Amino acid sequence: MAWRGRLVKMAKDPTKIKSLSELDKAITSCKLCPRLVDWREEVAITKRKSYETEKYWGKPIPGFGSENASLLIVGLAPGAHGANRTGRIFTGDRSGDWLFGSLYRNGLAKIAISVDRNDGQELPTSRIACAVRCAPPDNKPSTEEKAICAPWLHREMELLFPTLRSILVLGNFAWGATISALTAIGETLPKPRPKFGHGANFKFKGKDGATRLVIASYHPSQQNTFTGKLTEKQLDSVIKKAGRFAQLGTPS
Repeated sequence: MAWRGRLVKMAKDPTKIKSLSELDKAITSCKLCPRLVDWREEVAITKRKSYETEKYWGKPIPGFGSENASLLIVGLAPGAHGANRTGRIFTGDRSGDWLFGSLYRNGLAKIAISVDRNDGQELPTSRIACAVRCAPPDNKPSTEEKAICAPWLHREMELLFPTLRSILVLGNFAWGATISALTAIGETLPKPRPKFGHGANFKFKGKDGATRLVIASYHPSQQNTFTGKLTEKQLDSVIKKAGRFAQLGTPS
């Protein structure tokens, strides 16, 4: 397939990257998916009317948070007028309001909001990443685009493994991408595993001997939060479990 050739031509081979700061820099310069490059840049020019005076980021979005995180949160992709505008994942939109609000209530974020890259937000023991690093049209990356972007998450997870103890997965696609990433970096996962659903979880023993927790949540999208499919109480519950396991090795 053509996308395999494009992977070989990566400007920076993710497997050769030695640090998260180097990985973040390489991600922001990626241009492997023409459709996503065109879309993110077009959005950055046309803008949403309410943000017409702002300068959009318009590039791929790296991870955000601690380089020694014990908790990794994995989402689907940046929002066109959220992260694609602000340059930070889950920042500047309602999904981010829900996520960072819950992280703050559970003692995992410095402040309860995430509005731009200069707001003072910090995640001392956590990190947030996405399976796809560019904002996709209709929030739907293609199968090819998912495959091309996957090595970034694989390497990010691998670099975090010395301190990583739990992974919170937001949404069904991120659930599959997380399992694929863990398998790609050589981890052996239990079978059978639960199907995606809010609160679905499993533990696995890593190659390094450490036991880790993978736990799922419905994505804090407006579609889920406006309809009541995901409530603050539900989100707080899984974030509490993920955070507690990351810190103490117990989910509750």
